[in-house]
Amino acid sequence: MQDLQHWISQYLLDCQYQKGLDPKTIKAYRIDLTQFSVLMGQGNSGLTREGIMKYISDLHQLYKPKTIRRKIASVKAFCGYLEYEEIVAENPFARIRLKLGVPSILPRTIPLPAIETILTAAYQMKETAKTSKQRDAALRDIAVLELLFATGIRVSELCSLQCSDVRLDEGEIKIYGKGAKERFVQIANHDVLEALFSYREAYKDAMALAGTFFVNRLCKPLSDQSVRGIINKYSQLAGEENHITPHMFRHSFATLLLDEGVDIRYIQKLLGHSSIVTTQIYTHVAGKKQRDILSEKHPRNKIHSM
Repeated sequence: MQDLQHWISQYLLDCQYQKGLDPKTIKAYRIDLTQFSVLMGQGNSGLTREGIMKYISDLHQLYKPKTIRRKIASVKAFCGYLEYEEIVAENPFARIRLKLGVPSILPRTIPLPAIETILTAAYQMKETAKTSKQRDAALRDIAVLELLFATGIRVSELCSLQCSDVRLDEGEIKIYGKGAKERFVQIANHDVLEALFSYREAYKDAMALAGTFFVNRLCKPLSDQSVRGIINKYSQLAGEENHITPHMFRHSFATLLLDEGVDIRYIQKLLGHSSIVTTQIYTHVAGKKQRDILSEKHPRNKIHSM
């Protein structure tokens, strides 16, 4: 298993420096592949079809279908790397057919009135601030909340934004997504732009020290956990009972745009999805809007039967 561990390390370096994958993705790969290495060392017959089938069987004893599918995907990608590097003659997954049924979980969204009350709570915090520090903190929080909803940006993408990525004069931001893929998202709303301008003016010195657009009170890059804390703070102030996460802003951004009739392929590009299949999950969430439209607008309503 020593050789296997060596190639796992090499593969993870390739993921980091060649593919430019997100550190959290690489961490997940490391966990999955380390476990794979351990299981393969417990009586499995190596990187063969039989060995992989035994590994999959072991997973079924330990995990739920969604986790199993993720772990298999990690190992399958690793085996593809070994085949490409000619470490193995054939990818052991080549002759394995897998069909794992995973329950479809619809994305959780935030109702528009709830988003409004959360934003209102943040703006009220700015207006009632008693010190400049409190006001500046509120300006930062407003900018974070506004950008999450205005662009559907992932929290990791928001925290890694560089100062040069946020081009307020042009009204756009450059986002580095998964796999180091970049996309541009326009900011067309005046209130959002004003919030970002105000934040930048208040934090320009701290931003220069941190090197990132969003910073904390110690002039360091803002963390994922800090963003979650901001959302929790204003959700509580707004009296929102449901637990709200940064990703729910992303889901709401996509679903509400779809409700407004925006083509799903535009939404795909805005979210940075490689495949339209990933974006199509939002069509199920938008089903209620479709029902409302059909119940109100369908021509059958004008036909009065005897």
